[in-house]
Amino acid sequence: MPLDFTDDLAGAGPQEARQARGRRAHDFGRAAEASVARDYGARGYALAETRWRGAGGEIDLIFRDGTGFVFVEVKASKTHARAAEKLGAGQIARICRSAEDYVGRQPDGLLTDMRIDVALVDGQGQVAILENALV
Repeated sequence: MPLDFTDDLAGAGPQEARQARGRRAHDFGRAAEASVARDYGARGYALAETRWRGAGGEIDLIFRDGTGFVFVEVKASKTHARAAEKLGAGQIARICRSAEDYVGRQPDGLLTDMRIDVALVDGQGQVAILENALV
């Protein structure tokens, strides 16, 4: 499923253009998350949460993996490399805090098995999963 990254905003004023880009980015993000969720589902993971908000911020996707969890941060851009560049140190720290918050609410607390993956989606809709990317 190719994702459209073009800017067809000819004749739009600055505010309208900004709003259109924001809507398009939101739609791209949703489409990328749906694509990644399908990929993990095909691998046998059960989707537990989408866009879960914790102490550190939002986690895009959370899957059950047996008795543990897989937390997935989804990044989309024209290329996988560009998508990876969008993940900064501050965001990594927030994702880790939120993942700890989530497992802390589970019956086994912080002893719950977990890993944090990054899923990169390019402009053609191709998904690249980096398991244990944030260790």
